[in-house]
Amino acid sequence: MVITATIQLLKDLKVRINDMSLNADIIRGDEKAVFSLRSLYSSFGFKQFRMSKFEEYDLYVKNKDFLVSNEVITFTDGSGKLLALKPDVTLSIIKNSRDCGDKIQKVYYDENVYRTTKGNKEFREIMQTGLECIGNIGAYEVAEVVLLALKSLEEITDDFVLDISYMDIILSVLSDSGLDSQQTSKILKAIGEKNTDEIKKICAEKNIDADRIISLVTINGKYETVLENLEKLCVTFNEKSHLKTFKEILTFLCNSGYADKINVDFSIVNNMNYYNGVVFQGYVNNIPSSILSGGQYDNLMLKMGRKDKAVGFAVYLDLLQRYNNTEKQFDVDYILLKKDEDDISVISKCVADLKKENASVLVQNEIPENIKYRKAFKITEEGVKEI
Repeated sequence: MVITATIQLLKDLKVRINDMSLNADIIRGDEKAVFSLRSLYSSFGFKQFRMSKFEEYDLYVKNKDFLVSNEVITFTDGSGKLLALKPDVTLSIIKNSRDCGDKIQKVYYDENVYRTTKGNKEFREIMQTGLECIGNIGAYEVAEVVLLALKSLEEITDDFVLDISYMDIILSVLSDSGLDSQQTSKILKAIGEKNTDEIKKICAEKNIDADRIISLVTINGKYETVLENLEKLCVTFNEKSHLKTFKEILTFLCNSGYADKINVDFSIVNNMNYYNGVVFQGYVNNIPSSILSGGQYDNLMLKMGRKDKAVGFAVYLDLLQRYNNTEKQFDVDYILLKKDEDDISVISKCVADLKKENASVLVQNEIPENIKYRKAFKITEEGVKEI
């Protein structure tokens, strides 16, 4: 479905666009996450990539299966060209960058994308941050990007896990089973849903042994726990070669101190027309869906006429806002009520006294409506007094 509109009609479409710069809660309760992520990516040599809010609509028509949602806001510019508000960042980076040859381009972004929400189908302006590594990349660059995904989750909370799998191993097993591309797509969907009955049904229709494919679904656990099963599964030359690369990446990540935060789960699959190699999803406590997702997308690069390889991920800050809302018991610790005649230096000293406990302090003339606070104080001749 495509939503077409002029700029003037966006309001009539009930497009709910939230101004990120005015809504501090969308960033994080203490705003630390977004800025620390920028610093994190910069420390690994990634440079910020800036882009327009819109692209030619044709870009999304050609790659609609890559998008989270196929509902796109479009409008016509002054010359009659059909444009779309950007629903995805990765496609824009690929389109607006050049092949690197033997070099490697490392970029990160903080951008707004425009997508519908699940359920009510209202459009939202969603702040998204992430990074892309493009060019002549190898196992190290892939491992570095996954490491940065882990570090990104760590910036948000200590209670996180990264689910990871390897598309090339999965696709090799399916190819060795004699499945065509249409059957492979159906099987991948069933693997992602951990639907072993559907896998058996598809295999029975083609007279294919389902046991080996079903064994993919059972690979779920810590690296050391699933390694033996992975080695039993990978028997052909290609499968062993892919496993060797996957083991190198996992060993690097475990040696970096994240062994307890990594879960190998071969039900993590993505569209085979776009993705290959490592794919992963990041989760934090109290949010049922992933707040981070990424992987290698060499196939997408080829589809868009690029020779480079690529890997990257995105952090979904709209989901992160929900995490902060569940974690946050109060909007502010203390409210300090002042009067117009109060001296500025007195107010400042009272604020400093309250902040000695590392508390947040909101200075107001009266207590605002619909705000959750721990305590309220007023300024007296003797100093601060709790109300």
